[in-house]
Amino acid sequence: MIQSVDRAIRVLSALQGARRMSLSELAARLELAPSTTHGIVRSLVEHGMVVQERGSSRYQLGPAVLRLGNVYLDTLELRSKAIPWAEDLARRTGLAVRTGVLLVDDVVIIHHEPRPDGSRQMPEVGIVIPAHASALGKALLAFLPEDEKRVLTSGELRSMTGETITSADHLREVLEVIRSTGIAVEQDEAVLGESSLASPIFDSYGEAVGAVGVVIPSDGDVLRHEARDLVRDTARSVSRELGAQAWPPRPPGDNRARDRPLG
Repeated sequence: MIQSVDRAIRVLSALQGARRMSLSELAARLELAPSTTHGIVRSLVEHGMVVQERGSSRYQLGPAVLRLGNVYLDTLELRSKAIPWAEDLARRTGLAVRTGVLLVDDVVIIHHEPRPDGSRQMPEVGIVIPAHASALGKALLAFLPEDEKRVLTSGELRSMTGETITSADHLREVLEVIRSTGIAVEQDEAVLGESSLASPIFDSYGEAVGAVGVVIPSDGDVLRHEARDLVRDTARSVSRELGAQAWPPRPPGDNRARDRPLG
């Protein structure tokens, strides 16, 4: 690992989520000397990756990060395949639709289809949600054994609300259910008043590469919501377009019944 690159990435990660931090705060977060942190931040500023907030000594992510993010989204096959299906799912359910990918222990929203009711809604592309507190994240963890193991053994799971699953044993049980049903549920775990259903998307290698889901107000029975089957159908359709042979694929040595092969 190249130390200077690692430190620069850690600075960018510390500033994600609209955070504004001073050099001393960044140095403390990264456990680096202030002079070292200053040198890294100065280099990032020169490339537009970080900017200093006007009228203060705090720094935030710069416009070059957005440019790189847009390039990534433009070249992401999963996103291009998912967009028309997400639009259809939003139209059929009247709900907002999110497509996300796993980034270490978080889910990053790569496409957001707003509710088709014409109401004003905040764009959500780029939003980061802890995987264990998200239906999208749980849908992915259930079919990514190495990532599941890392999250379950990483220590205490971060609490976002009073409803967030913070027990590894509880999360393990939830992921087992998702493997059987192909549908993940989240109720008030990331944001109070907001729930969701999601299903995993697979590629031609049978790898879980993303997940798609709907955002549901927490005022009803999310487990039996009428969008449940439509979410599964959408994930199955996107998987088919990515070359998946079955949905969900059968893990090695697993003889339990699965959905029929995709045709």
